[in-house]
Amino acid sequence: MKITPLAFAAALALLLLSGCGGDAPPAPAIPVEPVTPPVTPPVPPPVDYTGDWFVLASHCEKPRPGSSIEVQGTLMDELKWLRSFYDSSYLWYNEIPANLKMADYKSAIDYFADLKTPVITASGRPKDRFHFTYPTDVWRAMSDAGVELGYGLTWMRSTDAAARRVWTLAMTASDSPAALAGLRRGDLLVSVDDVAIGDNSTAGVAALNAGLFPVKAGEAHRMVLSRDGVLLPVTLTSQHVAAPPVQNVKLLDAVNGKVGYLQFNEHNAVAEGQLVKAIGGFKSAGVTDLVLDMRYNGGGLLDIASELAYMIAGPGPTAGKTFEQLRANDKTKQDAPSKFLTAARGYRAPDQVPLGSPLPYLGLKRVTILTTPGTCSASESVINSLRGIDIDVTLIGGETCGKPYAFIPASNCGTTYFAIEYQGVNNKGFGDYADGFAPTCRVDDDLTRALGDPAERMLAAALNYRANGVCPLAPQFNRMQAGAKEGAMQLVRPQVKEIAIRNR
Repeated sequence: MKITPLAFAAALALLLLSGCGGDAPPAPAIPVEPVTPPVTPPVPPPVDYTGDWFVLASHCEKPRPGSSIEVQGTLMDELKWLRSFYDSSYLWYNEIPANLKMADYKSAIDYFADLKTPVITASGRPKDRFHFTYPTDVWRAMSDAGVELGYGLTWMRSTDAAARRVWTLAMTASDSPAALAGLRRGDLLVSVDDVAIGDNSTAGVAALNAGLFPVKAGEAHRMVLSRDGVLLPVTLTSQHVAAPPVQNVKLLDAVNGKVGYLQFNEHNAVAEGQLVKAIGGFKSAGVTDLVLDMRYNGGGLLDIASELAYMIAGPGPTAGKTFEQLRANDKTKQDAPSKFLTAARGYRAPDQVPLGSPLPYLGLKRVTILTTPGTCSASESVINSLRGIDIDVTLIGGETCGKPYAFIPASNCGTTYFAIEYQGVNNKGFGDYADGFAPTCRVDDDLTRALGDPAERMLAAALNYRANGVCPLAPQFNRMQAGAKEGAMQLVRPQVKEIAIRNR
């Protein structure tokens, strides 16, 4: 889903309804006089798109009140800034359509949406399906503090046409409105504000959007869910939820050694301290193996991914090795490879670790990671980097999303733009996983049990494979009681949750 300012609701409409498209306007006809030869019009000088975009920054059509850097500008200033910036930094800058006319656009966001490569890959997918924007203030709150407006709910929905209206709760954030209301993983959504989840009328979609994705704190919406056939009516009030990126840290019983389990949901600034605490606890407990649950981790800061990979492998395999080499376009000077981080960056957070503090490590030769198509970007960098130094990485679940790309978010005039600037490769030079990493054992996400429950299908398969080296005999899919077909569930979340961010 692509998110534009205050438009997650519109994205949901795309999930519930079929998308719309439009043809480009036809080229104007050139009049030909029957007697007089046509006059060739003067050719205007080319627009200098590769000029100094620093000069164009913060010249805004509508400067935000209170901003100390924004000055009065025009929409054309914003469009020229976009074209100048991405002509310099976009990975596929030479594939941007040459016929984009700035005068045809009424907003910078609309222009940016077209400012990308139109190439389709051999697999039939757009080469760049990761191009999106987000309101700058909302993005900063999410990235720096892990704060998101809502109820603390993460949904999965059916993608099958025959069961398109099945929405199931995948997880809740602790101490959130959803958790305090008693909602839990596996609950089925029936209605929102008395509108059935299957209502695809214009009014119905608008009501569902408004209730599921509130635009401000303090909105109260009534939802009805179903658990084991029993209806659960609740009223949830939206607030800014700080969802912990690290949850369910526990030791699991195993025949041959102690196994640590860690649910890791997002590579944000808050995660650093929580990961250090969790890995330090595992080290003290003598953990000899780790199950890292990243089934819903869309990525985030590459520095956090580098720290985590080091804390798994330790100094021996990582010494002098590349965590990730970010390859830019041919206009950009190639930076040195990023090594595995061995000390904390000191991100500000409730569990802040002092800058430069040595990171704890487990020194494992193997690790098991739980994955789904929701495992994306920086999470895939953890997998790729560990395999690049010959750590045995076993994947249990489904294919990862396939995003070997990174960017530095660029903000201008209240909007943050996310456009691919780098492709990452590991210590062995491998980074070709645009179709995702295939699982060692294919196992469906089990929504009938809590995350971290040893009997939950994916975790149970991971423990069994660790002990016996055997995958389940056949894919075991969770058949939803409302009729969803096998394996046809996907996360409902914005693209801003599926990123790899290079630190400046």
